[in-house]
Amino acid sequence: MKEFERKQLLERVNRESSTIGVEIPESIEIQGESIDLRSFVFEIKRRDSVPPGERDRVDRAKRNLRRERLDRLEPIEENEVSYAEGEELAASIIGIDRALEALEGLDAPDPETEAKRQEAADRKRWMNFLKKALGRDDASGGGGGRTRF
Repeated sequence: MKEFERKQLLERVNRESSTIGVEIPESIEIQGESIDLRSFVFEIKRRDSVPPGERDRVDRAKRNLRRERLDRLEPIEENEVSYAEGEELAASIIGIDRALEALEGLDAPDPETEAKRQEAADRKRWMNFLKKALGRDDASGGGGGRTRF
């Protein structure tokens, strides 16, 4: 494989938007064992939250998927495969990433709660910035004769 092709494949698998529109693979072979990945992910996502008894199973699946992703990425990084083989590996890596995204999002807060949390964090950062910019950090005692707002 040529160097520019290798870089192109690596950029493709590492792009944040690479999983948009990609389906979770029907099945995947991990460490010699075939797993019905799509049905597993949909079975887990069908519930509102992961039951305590399933948490270990989901965590183990995520660890195995991350390990398999690295195992499939390495031949591309080390230029040990042809471009055609690299393309197949890249497609499978993106499918793994899609499954991981689905599994990672299980315990994520709803969008409204997350937006409120982000807004509060942004407000706090802004206030800290203003305090520093105006020389009013907690140790300075208010910055002398400047007006307060």
